[in-house]
Amino acid sequence: MKKIYTLSLMFCLATVFAQTKLKKADELFRTFAYVDAAKMYEDYPQKVDKPGTQTVRNVADSYYYIGDSRNALNWYQKLYEIQGQDMTDLYFLRYIQSMKGVMDYDKADALTKEYLNKKGDQKQIDHYISQKKHMDSLAKTKPLYEIKNLDINSSKSDFGATFYGEKVVYASAKDTTNFQDKLYSWNKQPFLNLYLAERNAVDGSLFNDAMFLSNLMTRYHEATITFTPDLKTAYYTTNIVSKNKPVLDKGRTNNLQIIKGNIEEGKLVKSDKVFFSSTKYSVGHPALSEDGKWLFFASDMPGGSGGTDLYVLSIADDGTMGSPQNLGPKVNTIGDEMFPYFRNGMLYFSSDGHYGWGDLDIYESKFSGGMNFSEPKNLGAPINSNNDDFAYIIDAKGTYGYFSSNRAGGKGDDDIYYFTKGKPVCNEYINGTVSGIKSKLPIEGATVNAYDAFGDLIASATTDAKGFYKLTVPCGKKVKVTATKTGYSTEEREVNTQDKNDLEIPNINFELSKYEDLVAKDKTGEEKIIINPIFFEFDKWNITAQAAAELEKVVFVLQKFPNVKIKIESHTDSRGKDAYNMKLSDNRAKSTQTYILSKGIDPSRIESAVGFGESRLTNKCSNGVKCTDDEHFANRRSNFIVIQK
Repeated sequence: MKKIYTLSLMFCLATVFAQTKLKKADELFRTFAYVDAAKMYEDYPQKVDKPGTQTVRNVADSYYYIGDSRNALNWYQKLYEIQGQDMTDLYFLRYIQSMKGVMDYDKADALTKEYLNKKGDQKQIDHYISQKKHMDSLAKTKPLYEIKNLDINSSKSDFGATFYGEKVVYASAKDTTNFQDKLYSWNKQPFLNLYLAERNAVDGSLFNDAMFLSNLMTRYHEATITFTPDLKTAYYTTNIVSKNKPVLDKGRTNNLQIIKGNIEEGKLVKSDKVFFSSTKYSVGHPALSEDGKWLFFASDMPGGSGGTDLYVLSIADDGTMGSPQNLGPKVNTIGDEMFPYFRNGMLYFSSDGHYGWGDLDIYESKFSGGMNFSEPKNLGAPINSNNDDFAYIIDAKGTYGYFSSNRAGGKGDDDIYYFTKGKPVCNEYINGTVSGIKSKLPIEGATVNAYDAFGDLIASATTDAKGFYKLTVPCGKKVKVTATKTGYSTEEREVNTQDKNDLEIPNINFELSKYEDLVAKDKTGEEKIIINPIFFEFDKWNITAQAAAELEKVVFVLQKFPNVKIKIESHTDSRGKDAYNMKLSDNRAKSTQTYILSKGIDPSRIESAVGFGESRLTNKCSNGVKCTDDEHFANRRSNFIVIQK
């Protein structure tokens, strides 16, 4: 739910004595007491015919902020009926997220497409298509993760586990303090404090928890902590407080700040806010890189993409901090990005603005230097659900870790989950184009298949209007790739993939021959492979160099069109004795058959090879008829007739 771990942790400080329930509800909403506001609103709008647009927004948002997707969806639907396409981007996003919250994914997808069409931004459409394809792919593969809910979770909010050497620090609203009567009005829970727990290395369970750093606790929130590699310095999130009272901005919002301090003898000393904290906006969720040289954090400072964005800054050896830099539009959206974690060159974070399962989902984005991050990828189930999933951390070897979620089936509000991660599947991508060998034009609708060493199909794709295809294949394999289309030849190439996950292997291109360019019908309607006349030496049937060159055209057709079967017919002119001509033509027919089979063609694909001598002349030049050499030449022929294609 959008509650204490968002970057707008507010306080209900004023007592409202309004004359109407609506005014009371509005005041509760304005002071972020969303649980009470939702109850009060439900009493009022039912008694009027048409609640105002702002009232509908407030009711919907109240439920949205406390994680009640079912009721939020009901009121966002009312808002959509009022505003339609005039709904703002933010409310389209919340409407879609509420649909996903009740697992109505088909309607959510339809509404997403409607929203993107309204925007008309092709980059956003491409981004949606890419992330949806990834999600669909995840749904078809075996999950890498196994998860379990931990016994240490309470009936309140427990989240944000952080490694502290061999132990774990986490935030909890469980009631172990002297401030049990002071509740956070947003969700009616005690304020957050940090706890230190021992970790069972065998099953990941946490136990023997106790308050972390005796002097760290205040009457307000302390959460989301990170440590330098030597564990001597900490950065953590807390409310901006002065003289034990929250400091409010002009909108009466108590913002968050990041505090840096040294840990000495079980206490935090020399603590102070970081220079980029401000009473005008919130900063929080600090996360140091493994070497302590980069600090990632979340903030709603001006100039961002939406609600809260992710930022990073450098830290010099002497502790000097560089200027914060926004991670940019690949990572940040119009929604909220938060809970960053950086490990082994991979940024993990939570977002409700990218395409996901609903509410906050956890994503990973590979860092490639500078400020360059790859397209974020959803971690999929069981890490992500239709509720909030966040605060993901993983060990240096990438085998286990923790995350938090308020999904159904938990022990309380937010719960901490332990996970083990299997070895990720290593895939590479083969791409290229398919075009016509003569026309050089792209061929749309060609089928490109990939086969393993056993001949089993492992991937398939269809070319687009530009003749482009892309295949996903396993790493470290020898792959046979074929391309074909009805009416075209079948071409194949061997590709050796490497052992680099997500490696692109480009320009595996194919040129296909068109069947009608290689085979033609004669006057009788028979389809014959197009070749030039084959010449044999006088009274011989051995294959000459000229004959071999023409027979290679027949071999080519049989190789490139695997379904084609033929029969061979050899003919002579009428000069010479009939019996002699019959035997000579038969020997020549069988000689051409032998040559073709020597090229690896299966014998079953040649139905027959028969000589017909002078029994099937094409003109008048039979025995005793005077003809020119050209007329006799027309009768000396070898035909390769297609009987199946």
